[in-house]
Amino acid sequence: ITIENKKVQDKIEEMGHKNLEFYSATYRLFQLDCLEPHCEDYGQAVIYKGTIPRFESGWSLDDHHFMEKGKVFPVCGNTYNMLKETRFEKHFDFVGDWSTHYGIFDGCGTSMPFKSSIDGVSTKGGGGGGGGACC
Repeated sequence: ITIENKKVQDKIEEMGHKNLEFYSATYRLFQLDCLEPHCEDYGQAVIYKGTIPRFESGWSLDDHHFMEKGKVFPVCGNTYNMLKETRFEKHFDFVGDWSTHYGIFDGCGTSMPFKSSIDGVSTKGGGGGGGGACC
């Protein structure tokens, strides 16, 4: 973080806070009773229909869930429910059920879900960037 006021910057550094990082976040909050504490893998997936206005070719739920129109995108049970049990349901086709549990998606919920302000890479491990699978 850069402070354009030298007096303020000097004070921050005097207090031992020279290498501060700043994160800006927008949250999509879901009031769902069915969410689990971890990202459980039940072999589920979604297919984005491309029907959200201004996002016809793909849509991002967050920094690691970018779903391209027509492409099968594996998701955890929580993401499945966040899409199926909300206003987003009409924009997706849903694949799979809850009959087989494959464990927890690697790295699920174990680190900060934001990109570093210093180097622009995800702090979640695995590189972020919306690749396949959940979390």
